[in-house]
Amino acid sequence: MSVVMVGGNERMVCQYKDICKNHGCEAKVFVNEKGALKKKMGCPDLLILFTSTVSHRMVNSAVEGAKRNNIPIAQIHSSSAAALNQVLLRHCGVL
Repeated sequence: MSVVMVGGNERMVCQYKDICKNHGCEAKVFVNEKGALKKKMGCPDLLILFTSTVSHRMVNSAVEGAKRNNIPIAQIHSSSAAALNQVLLRHCGVL
């Protein structure tokens, strides 16, 4: 399963990827907007938005790309590892 995360903390990018790897997922993490997000996102199985640490512009761009490709969206207010684990358990079901 492939996952794209938008937002979060820059210092936790490696930890986010490790958590996804433990759940059997490949992850792309976009903390800052550098160029066209829609093109870089690809077509993942799940889009995770860390809503407290992301700009409205990035959210709009990511949601627009996800809706166009019928990608499910999970929104998390917290950028913590525990919150990410809960979302991946809900959507992947593997630990």
